[in-house]
Amino acid sequence: MMAALRKWLLSGLLVIVPVAITIWVLEWFISTLDQTLLILPGNWHPDKLIGFHIPGFGLLLALAVLLVVGATASNFLGRKLVDWWNILLHRIPVVRSIYSGVKQVSDTLFSDSGNAFRKAVLIQWPREGMWTIAFVTGVPGGDAANYLQGDYLTVYVPTTPNPTGGYFIMLRRSDCIELRMSVDEALKYIISMGVVVPVGQPTPAAKPAANL
Repeated sequence: MMAALRKWLLSGLLVIVPVAITIWVLEWFISTLDQTLLILPGNWHPDKLIGFHIPGFGLLLALAVLLVVGATASNFLGRKLVDWWNILLHRIPVVRSIYSGVKQVSDTLFSDSGNAFRKAVLIQWPREGMWTIAFVTGVPGGDAANYLQGDYLTVYVPTTPNPTGGYFIMLRRSDCIELRMSVDEALKYIISMGVVVPVGQPTPAAKPAANL
């Protein structure tokens, strides 16, 4: 009887926990985007116009703002306004350092021509004999490239189960083994701490990531 109860309890957890976490994340996401309503005048808030709160209205407003800004920035006049805005922010001492760094990262991540997180590779980290999954972000640049002799890659090593924290390292291309799995599959594998294994993947022969 105890074995059956334990089995039912585990089965219930496997069903409820993912649903509960998904609902919690969605609720946090929607409530965060609802703060977008703060850009509207107080008399324009839906709570006052119709007398009750509409969950997710901030999400719709955020999407509308993004579409309007994107459409404006896509034409000639909009690009001129964006260039003027960038020049203005780059002239403010403290804001300049923060904005330029964030913009470079966002341009790399969201640009169609960017190479960030396009490949998942297997590397030895944090020491020889221990392996982990990393993501190729590009090649060394700036003054650092002058001190690296040979063909190097820059990679991001995410932490588990929170991949937003991690390590940025530079290592030889020959020390990276390209994996036959997508970035999404690799992220799921990392976040689940190896529990969610990508299915249907052939077992590749270990080879250097020569084509990255």
